[in-house]
Amino acid sequence: MAKLVLKFEDKELKEWPLGAGPVTVGRAPDNSIQIDNLAVSDHHARISSDDGRLVVEDLDSLNGTFLNHSRVKREWLRSGDSIGIGKHLILVDMEHDVAPSLDSGPRRATPKVAETVMMGSSQGVIQGQEWAHSSAAPSDRARVPSLIVLKGKTNQKDYLIAGKFIVIGKSPMATVKLRGWFAPQAAAQISKRADGYYLGISQRVPKVNGRVISGPTRLTEGDLIEVAGVSLKFMYRD
Repeated sequence: MAKLVLKFEDKELKEWPLGAGPVTVGRAPDNSIQIDNLAVSDHHARISSDDGRLVVEDLDSLNGTFLNHSRVKREWLRSGDSIGIGKHLILVDMEHDVAPSLDSGPRRATPKVAETVMMGSSQGVIQGQEWAHSSAAPSDRARVPSLIVLKGKTNQKDYLIAGKFIVIGKSPMATVKLRGWFAPQAAAQISKRADGYYLGISQRVPKVNGRVISGPTRLTEGDLIEVAGVSLKFMYRD
């Protein structure tokens, strides 16, 4: 029987068998897979069978559902696929059954909201999960990534990045908060991967150095980000 494997920061948290019924993912407790994280909507995504094939469907979530790092609305699934929801990954395994539990102790719970606060301002970084990754270069760990506002209406002029996932938008959970009546709730997002920081598409299509991006794009020092009337410069600080 196929199974789903929930992972957080390269650690497997739990497995779920895929039966006849749909599997829902979200922050609300009535989901099949509950993820208590601010980046996850109450009812975020659904995985179900359609004509004998597995399909993942985004349930109009705020921050989107990603299949193999590309944002999707509804897509077919294959064994080995990786579904990204907030800071978590759900791996699709159609070749193995759920492993039997070898102990009766409680499984590790998914991280709580307090453990996954995403970012702080230049006045003081909010304490949360570390961005350091075992494969990151020492220079990356020593230098702090930041965004400097060059143009547009935001609640600050510069931001120090101190989380694995940040949102640019008007949403209450956004780190870079946009101002204005027509500002989108989630214009774009930046996520941390093993090899660096990636700008992703949300409700708007951003530009990097004047070019429209078609999917997650790795940021390098000095890159100019343009989205929803705001221009931001991606920099590292010592």
